[in-house]
Amino acid sequence: MPMTDLLSTLGDNPYFSAGFGLFGLGLGAAVLRKGASAGLVLFRRNFMMTLEVPCRDKSYQWVLLWVTQKAARRTQHLSVETTFEQMDTGRVNTTYHFLPSIGVHLIEYHGKYIQVTRTREQQSLDLHAGVPWENVVLTTFGTNKSIFTNILEEARQMALKTLEGRTIVYTALGSEWRPFGHPQKPRPLKSVVLDDGISERILKDVQKFIAKPYWYIERGIPYRRGYLLHGPPGCGKTSFIKALAGELQYGVCLLNLSERGLTDDRLNYLMSAAPQNTIILLEDVDAAFGGRHESKQVATAYDGLSRVTLSGLLNALDGAASSEARILFMTTNYIERLDAALIRPGRVDSKEYFGHCSQSQIERMYNRFFLENNDSEKYAKEFAETVFKTGKPASAAQIQGYFMLFEDFSPSELIKNHNLIWET
Repeated sequence: MPMTDLLSTLGDNPYFSAGFGLFGLGLGAAVLRKGASAGLVLFRRNFMMTLEVPCRDKSYQWVLLWVTQKAARRTQHLSVETTFEQMDTGRVNTTYHFLPSIGVHLIEYHGKYIQVTRTREQQSLDLHAGVPWENVVLTTFGTNKSIFTNILEEARQMALKTLEGRTIVYTALGSEWRPFGHPQKPRPLKSVVLDDGISERILKDVQKFIAKPYWYIERGIPYRRGYLLHGPPGCGKTSFIKALAGELQYGVCLLNLSERGLTDDRLNYLMSAAPQNTIILLEDVDAAFGGRHESKQVATAYDGLSRVTLSGLLNALDGAASSEARILFMTTNYIERLDAALIRPGRVDSKEYFGHCSQSQIERMYNRFFLENNDSEKYAKEFAETVFKTGKPASAAQIQGYFMLFEDFSPSELIKNHNLIWET
């Protein structure tokens, strides 16, 4: 049978015509679906922008706060975040913040609509925080990426405004710095009463360092500054550092060198990854090292556990990989126990002795506590002379404790019972 007759016969067959028609419709639908999908991908690739902010990024909390301000008031699908704020009186207030929940939200920003997608991975955890892995994805039309830059900067400024006038204390969690406790009201520097000239001298030196970064760069000098505060316990070393941070509007990064499991590599990373505008504080460095040769008892206590070595600390302070733009404070009660290599110039640029109270120091402490008393200056001088004549050393903590315990005493009673300073 000729081919033309065969095709004519099949064309007259209603079953074949119906099947061919269905096949054509299916093929057409598949082509349209594939074309639409490819067209959508092409459109998203050329005419839309996407920004992913993972929860491990420092800007994640900033973006969440920003999204909360822009979208939480309009959406009906919310999640709650409970925060605590310490008031000036020390009382802690509880605040509930409503955040857009997991899902898709739509917000308007400067005339543009932005789709905010917040997702949570149930099968994976952030090992440092112990919470499910989350991210936020921002999607909008256009090709100008400056909109995302503006959002991130606006979110950063919004976050900084909530912490304005507060001192944040950070501690090391794994290989990250995390805020510890509540942001604290800065302690006035003048409230830490030290011997004459110490506070002013350190503050002037730190401010000079902060103001002259290019002076260091032009001369090829590493831009970092180290301080060692040494002296008996209770003489105001740590209190002064926190007050200094408040005066400079800096945070404080607390690092415990005696922490078991803290290695040289982790120490070096933490020192280089400290948050901006912070003071790194190493307290009681004498407790971490006993010099280059330590006793067998100390070595046994750390047997089988990783620990920081003196060599590792020296390299973190000014080794090849040590960080720049750093302000470091170390404290010790026993400077004679420290290895000479640790406190040489370049690692420690300034040493200050915080000793027992001098007569003028006791006098100024009295005036700060009992300003409302008549003739406070006269009684302050008499009290300071009486305490100083005993010949017994008194720390600032002992004097302050005595004033707080017997704040209801009259000036004459405070002077008469001064021996209680060493008994309370």
